[in-house]
Amino acid sequence: MASWANAQVAIDKLTVNGQSTLLDFNDDINNTNVIILPIVDTVPTSLSNNNNGTFLLDASDKIVKVYEADEWKYLSDEGDTSMVVKNLSPSTNQGVIIGEKESSADGVVVLESPNKAMILPKVFRPHENVKSPYPGSMCYDTESKSLAIFDGKVWNYWK
Repeated sequence: MASWANAQVAIDKLTVNGQSTLLDFNDDINNTNVIILPIVDTVPTSLSNNNNGTFLLDASDKIVKVYEADEWKYLSDEGDTSMVVKNLSPSTNQGVIIGEKESSADGVVVLESPNKAMILPKVFRPHENVKSPYPGSMCYDTESKSLAIFDGKVWNYWK
């Protein structure tokens, strides 16, 4: 079932931070919740520039990737997907679009806005505080002030 929301969305908190936020997560100093990226068997090859900013974990080579400037870029070395539990149910919908009624981008959750952004979950030292992270976990490390992505083996940090 496809959904549409044209509002600011707060997850695990009552309000979003700022006027330019489309999706915002708990930013409590003790937060240890993260986003888990989609883990795909086959990386899409026929994407358009509308899909720039797509994040995923490629199960075939166990590497976290982002689609940027119309090509896949690596965000990790080879990780470990042995603990991944596959969902064998057939997909019957488009996913959820937040911010607009429709989008030409293809994804499970698509944030579509000309003037709002997503704020990642904020976690202090995820490599120490996120217990048993799942491959594809992603957050913002408040200590190093960087994007943190778990590839199934180690946390990778990007500034």
